[in-house]
Amino acid sequence: MKPQIVLPFCLLLAGAQAQTLTTAAIQRYFNPVRSNLEASADVMPAEKYSYRLTAGQRTFAEWLNHSTERNYTDCATLKGETAPVSTKTIESLTSKEEVSKALKDSFAYCATALEALDDQKVLSSQQMSIAFLHTIVHNNEIYGNIVGYLRSSGIVPPSSAGRGAAKKK
Repeated sequence: MKPQIVLPFCLLLAGAQAQTLTTAAIQRYFNPVRSNLEASADVMPAEKYSYRLTAGQRTFAEWLNHSTERNYTDCATLKGETAPVSTKTIESLTSKEEVSKALKDSFAYCATALEALDDQKVLSSQQMSIAFLHTIVHNNEIYGNIVGYLRSSGIVPPSSAGRGAAKKK
């Protein structure tokens, strides 16, 4: 296994304790980023789906579409099948309703793929390991990008939204 794959696995294993690698990664990393991205899609106003932070960057919708496309690609690898939705179909989505629905559908697809995994299957090949890690890491990178879109639109990102309320009590 390559060093760039070993380190993330070691870090995940360190946090896994009594859990399996896959269970720990899904609960600690996949489920929260899924929740944050889906909630971001919900809280961003429809008219802001075409918003770009600066010229040359993706729009908010394009970031979510990118997550959708990668979810289908990586999770199809994990399932050992062809992605059920084409990249061209995903790239054509622009409205809040269709982009948000596609994103949520892609996460549901990934959840079924992840439920069927165990450590042995994830570690069975470099392709499987990369697809598993990419599903988690890449979505966190995307969320990190869209936080700026939310904040510049006056919206507190879902991952920090509850913190202010907890401090006020």
